[in-house]
Amino acid sequence: MFPLVYFVRHGETDWNRGNRFQGQNEVDLNDAGRAQADRNGHRLAELIVEPSAFDFVASPMGRTRETMERVRRVMGLVPQDYRTDRRLIEVHFGDWTGKTPDELKAEDPEFRRHRRRDKWNIVPPGEGAESYRMLLDRFRPWFDGLTRPTVCVTHGGNIRAVFHMIEKRSDDEAANMAVPQDKVLRLKDGRLEWL
Repeated sequence: MFPLVYFVRHGETDWNRGNRFQGQNEVDLNDAGRAQADRNGHRLAELIVEPSAFDFVASPMGRTRETMERVRRVMGLVPQDYRTDRRLIEVHFGDWTGKTPDELKAEDPEFRRHRRRDKWNIVPPGEGAESYRMLLDRFRPWFDGLTRPTVCVTHGGNIRAVFHMIEKRSDDEAANMAVPQDKVLRLKDGRLEWL
C-alpha cells in the first residue's frame, strides 16, 4: 500500500487561462495561480499535523517551485526546504508548445480528429515530444518508490497518470479529465479524493 500523499497541481498561468499547450515551457504563475497556491497551502496546513514527517518534492519547473514555496510559506515552513525530481516534469508537447487547439486546427484540419482518437498515446511532432503514456512510464518509477508521507507539487499530466494507475481510469478518461489547480488531491489507503 502506498503512503499518504498529497498532490498539488501548480497554480494557474496565463497560458493555462489562454488554453495554450504549455508542457515543459517555463511560464510563471499569474495572480490567480498565486492565490490558488496559497489556498492549497492553507488546506495542507489544516490537514498535516506533523509536517516534519513528510517529504516535500516538486517538479523542477518554475511554476511548480513557486507553488511549492508559496504552499510551504503559508504552512509556516521554510519555503526553499524541499527537493525537486525531474521525473515530475510535465509532458513535452513538442511543436504544439505555445499554441492553442484552434491554432493547431487552422494549421492542420485533421488535428482534433487525430488527437481525439487517442489523446493518451498521441506523440506531437517535434524533438523530445511525449505522449501521456510516455509521461506515465517516466513518472511511475518515482511513484512506485514512495516510502513515506509526501507532499508533491506537479503538473496536470502527472496527476492524470495517478488516476490512470490508482483508479484504473481508461486512457481516454485519464487524458480528458479536468485537473483543478485550486484543490489538493489526497491519496490515502489506495483511494483518491479532491479536497
